[in-house]
Amino acid sequence: MPASYSWLAPSQLIMLGQLFGFAIAHSGLAALRPWAEKHLGPRLYRVGFALVSIGLAVPMLIYFFNHHYDGAQLWQVQGIPGVQETVWILSALSFLFLYPATFNLLEIAAIQKPQVHLFETGIIRITRHPQMVGQIIWCLAHSVWIGTSFTLVTSIGLVVYHLFGVWHGDRRLQARYGEAFEILKHHTSVIPFWAVVQKQQTLDWREFIRPAYLGVTAFVLLTWWAHPFLIRASSSIAW
Repeated sequence: MPASYSWLAPSQLIMLGQLFGFAIAHSGLAALRPWAEKHLGPRLYRVGFALVSIGLAVPMLIYFFNHHYDGAQLWQVQGIPGVQETVWILSALSFLFLYPATFNLLEIAAIQKPQVHLFETGIIRITRHPQMVGQIIWCLAHSVWIGTSFTLVTSIGLVVYHLFGVWHGDRRLQARYGEAFEILKHHTSVIPFWAVVQKQQTLDWREFIRPAYLGVTAFVLLTWWAHPFLIRASSSIAW
C-alpha cells in the first residue's frame, strides 16, 4: 500500500464496526429499559444490560490494546518533556468524570433495586453528561500520546457515540420526567461549567468529598501500575 494511504489500516474499519455494534446494543438496551423493567424486573434488566455491555466492551478494549499503533504515525510527542505527565493527569481527570456519574455501586451491581435518578448535585453541577466529558478527555489524552491514525479514528468514533448519547439520554429523561427534567436542563449544562458561568448553577465542593472519588483515585493508581501488564496480557490474545 502506498505510504500516503498507510493510515487506511483494515483494523480501523474493524474497530469502527465494533464501536457501531456496541452503540446499537448499549443505546438500544437503554431505550428498552422501561419495557424491560416492567416485564423482567429492574434487577434482571440491570444484570442483562451489564453482561451485554461488558461482553462487548472487553473484546473492544483488547483489540484497542493490540492495534493502537496501527496505521500512520501522524505525530510523535512521546519524547517531549512533560507530555507523559500531562497525559496521565488528563487520564486521571477523565476517570473522575467517567465513573462518579453513578455513585451507588449497589444499584450498579443490582444488589439494591436499580433506579433512574434525576439530580443536580456533585459533578452534575459541572456538566449534565459527565461520561461524555470524561470520554472526550480520555480520547484527547490518548490520541495525543499515541499519535496514530488508528487511535485517532477510534477516538473520533467514541466521541461521536457519546455525543449521540447526550441527545439520546436527554430524550429518555424528557420522556420519563417531563417538566422536572426541563427544570434540571435549565439549571445544568452539557458544556462543563457553562451553567455556572451563566449563574444558573453554583458549586459546592463539599459534595465532592465522597468515598466514590477515593475509589476512583485508587482505580487510577491501580491502572497506572497495571498498565504494562494489561498490554502484555492483551498481546497474548490473537485479536
